[in-house]
Amino acid sequence: MTEENYKYRTSDLFLRNQFNGVGKFDIPEIPKSNFSDDTLENLLLIGFDKINTDQSNYERMVHFFLYDYKFENIWKKPDEYVEKLKKYKAILSPDFSMYIEMNKTLQLYNTFRNRWCGAYLASKDIKVIPTVNWGDENTFEFCFDGIPKGSIVAVSTYMVREHNNHADQKDFFMKGYEEMFRRIEPSKIICYSEPFPEMQGDIIYVNYELSGWKHLNKKSLDLPLHNKKGIIVNKTMLQPENFNKIYSLKGSGSAYGGKWKPKKTEDERFLGEPGEIKETFDKNGERRLTKIGYDGRATKERHFSFHNRPDKHTNPHDHMINWDPNRGNPLPQGPINYPDGVPEFKYYREVNTHMKVNKNIVKNEEDQFKTISEFKWCVDCGGEVEFQWKGKSYSITHPDGRINIGEGYYIKDGKNYNVLSNEPCIDIEGMWGDTADDILEYDVGGDRLRDVITQVEVVVRTI
Repeated sequence: MTEENYKYRTSDLFLRNQFNGVGKFDIPEIPKSNFSDDTLENLLLIGFDKINTDQSNYERMVHFFLYDYKFENIWKKPDEYVEKLKKYKAILSPDFSMYIEMNKTLQLYNTFRNRWCGAYLASKDIKVIPTVNWGDENTFEFCFDGIPKGSIVAVSTYMVREHNNHADQKDFFMKGYEEMFRRIEPSKIICYSEPFPEMQGDIIYVNYELSGWKHLNKKSLDLPLHNKKGIIVNKTMLQPENFNKIYSLKGSGSAYGGKWKPKKTEDERFLGEPGEIKETFDKNGERRLTKIGYDGRATKERHFSFHNRPDKHTNPHDHMINWDPNRGNPLPQGPINYPDGVPEFKYYREVNTHMKVNKNIVKNEEDQFKTISEFKWCVDCGGEVEFQWKGKSYSITHPDGRINIGEGYYIKDGKNYNVLSNEPCIDIEGMWGDTADDILEYDVGGDRLRDVITQVEVVVRTI
């Protein structure tokens, strides 16, 4: 055996055995760190991914409520970060993901990594607060190990609250939270993002928005007044004004973000009574028929519109509606066009021999995408979008199983004119892509689609 091989096989970072383990799986224990109430008052956090460039927020604690790839090096090369982390008030132990769909061995491995990193950094005179995460009940035999009773702990509701078109995962979260509270009996619980009202204990609510990058150059005294009230909360949760709910698929609960539920009024048409056909009208007054299957979910939809792209759609045309088996959201498929005549939109005679139609005119829709992610989710799930920019109309459609963006137009005397400007069309063919990302660089009147899509009013959104 060479000396090099001997050093490798006996190194601490290979064996990871330098700490006495607890429980059935020898999970390393993170020693308690003590903090005064003054130290925890007006608490703000900073993401681990920002510490290499940060030079002014050392009064904060470092958190790892991030995608795992952003902090994998704290496991692989912890010594590279010790001196930098020592400058901060404390760190929360790395929150390696515990999605319920994960293999149980990976969940155990990520629990071990969480505690090992915390114990290792604590051994370097860094104050560490254990972050607690869990999967389903099968993880309870190890996911709370390595945390002494009476410790201050950290949890996050960031992922499991209602977001986008997903219902909250409160039942899942509260089951683990109550088990954690019973076993660890934490003296305080740092909660990253808004707590659920049912959470018991001495909750230290850390506002997600105010701990974000937009406020990194602000001291706690410079932050809005509403962040200075009710930060430490005893069983009563105070929600600051103007709280901005921005969520990401990170860390716990379902990797797919929880079950889908209608977020907007127009999305309600995808659910209904088995066998019915729901008649709705979008804000332009264009008619839609949505057929509901035996399980109460839409199976097919007919649109009485060209969607301003007569080269891509007939009027009417149909869309089959599939459903994502993991996220549970509707997935409208590409258009079924009828250049040679339109078949009857048949009803389910087995359910109801009489025509059963629910009529609804959609009102008060949210007419803008708040984020690029919301736009991409909509388009990648089959959404067809119409919008206006600099006096012209544009449409995003899904012909031939792909995504296309181009000018919305009509045909007159054999020529093509933009629907809004009535000027001759410059770009009918547009840009093609397989995902929404592929079309974000499309030139919209001299601007990138990426730069304008959150500014424009969405005229029609089919999902």
